[in-house]
Amino acid sequence: MFLDTLGAGALALTLPGSAYLALLTAAAAAPLRQPAAPLNQAAAPRPAPPATPLRVVILVPAHNESTGLLRTLDSLRREVEPDLQARIFVVADNCSDDTAAVARATGVQVLERHDAERRGKGHALQFGFDACREADWFIVIDADTDVAPGFLAAMRRAMVGAVDSAAGADALQCRYGVRDPLASRRATLADVALGGWNLLRPRGRAAVGWSAGILGNGFALSRRTLAAVPYSARSIIEDVEYHQLLVQAGLRVTWVDETQVRGDMPSGAAAAQQRARWEGGRLRLIADRAPSLLRGFLRGQWRLADPLLDLSLLPLAWHMTLLGMALALGAGVVQALAAAGLAVVGLHVALALWLMRAQPAHWRALLGVPAYLVWKLCLAGATWRAADRQALWVRSSRRPS
Repeated sequence: MFLDTLGAGALALTLPGSAYLALLTAAAAAPLRQPAAPLNQAAAPRPAPPATPLRVVILVPAHNESTGLLRTLDSLRREVEPDLQARIFVVADNCSDDTAAVARATGVQVLERHDAERRGKGHALQFGFDACREADWFIVIDADTDVAPGFLAAMRRAMVGAVDSAAGADALQCRYGVRDPLASRRATLADVALGGWNLLRPRGRAAVGWSAGILGNGFALSRRTLAAVPYSARSIIEDVEYHQLLVQAGLRVTWVDETQVRGDMPSGAAAAQQRARWEGGRLRLIADRAPSLLRGFLRGQWRLADPLLDLSLLPLAWHMTLLGMALALGAGVVQALAAAGLAVVGLHVALALWLMRAQPAHWRALLGVPAYLVWKLCLAGATWRAADRQALWVRSSRRPS
């Protein structure tokens, strides 16, 4: 009886997340909706581009990033050079190395920020937004990132091409994967994981008409959006927090499927630090924001369903472990639902691999999933400590570029 109850309890914790994952996976499998072409000359055209090109600032927040920054700036300069209304600004945030000097030597604008009390990416971004008052739009690119050829042009099209708003989009998010994904087995497996989190899920949200989400890299915000919802997110996962603020304000992030950015992933101890920080931050966000989201949803603010369901989905390692417990310990309906939940995860991963046009190495990397699950579960203590309200943002060191 005790084991049956334990299995049923484990299943109960996964049910909202499994339903949400199934919905996004099914939605992502469908072709993305494209703007309908006018049927005749009298049909209403899509919003016309502004007479004057939008002024775009690409913000690169950088904390002690001098080692890999040049590659990122080279990638960005190739996009900006033919665009007379775009500029690059590096925010050298609390740096103790020569990040600012390295950036200036390339000819880009540099904003230096020194504030030992207010640390973290959220503060650095707000500093950049406030300093660049002439911009109509901001694109945020991490300092360890390559952008795809044609990235800026694709983002510009999306800025003025929102189908449902004469004023254009509120915010944008493009695909985000791993830089040099075939460099190692761990990098390849990380690219598979990001294929689910950073490609399939936002694509699924966009397909059902929800806000795509902000992934922390390769996203863009308009000046109008920042005026309506200032970038006040200060948690250790400020991108998720700010997206929830946007949704609560009735704004939406548009998914840009045609371009992407690729960033370095931490390895070794730095990878453990980042994963514990990120998942601990989500636990903290559940405690801080889930009650208000639930109250708003019950009062008829149906747009809050997505951020609420998003918080209900545990990290996949925990989700799969709980489903495994339910399958092993439960009986009857509990086992059937647990098996269905695991099947949803399998379909989710397979579709993500298909959408990202996976190489054979990506499929082979799945052999490392059992070891990855064990590694993630061993981080439970560090994750719990990172969920503390006083936990500080710490930049995880990346692989050298």
